[in-house]
Amino acid sequence: MTEFDSEQFEDKYANYFPELQEAYKRAFETMNEEYDSQLIHAIDQQVLNESEPFYDDGFVIELPENPTERVSGVVVSDEKLQQVLDRYVTELRGELTAVFDLEETDTKDETA
Repeated sequence: MTEFDSEQFEDKYANYFPELQEAYKRAFETMNEEYDSQLIHAIDQQVLNESEPFYDDGFVIELPENPTERVSGVVVSDEKLQQVLDRYVTELRGELTAVFDLEETDTKDETA
């Protein structure tokens, strides 16, 4: 286990790329087991592929602008899509916390 350093997380892709991959993979697998796989793939490829994780006393996932409008190719209500996206981001934050062996915080998710 790599010891987490919030300052090194600023250059996360150079310092923590394997850990980021592991957290995203775990979150994807969990969500894919619980929800429609087409929807999860769409969120993963059309929203989360352009998301950015940050650390500020807890993990924050900054989503691209208008994240739900990016999802295409699946039939889903806006309400359901937003609920699943929110749940996915929560799962991802939890996996990042687990991969880095940190304690959970109550940091809110942000959308840009």
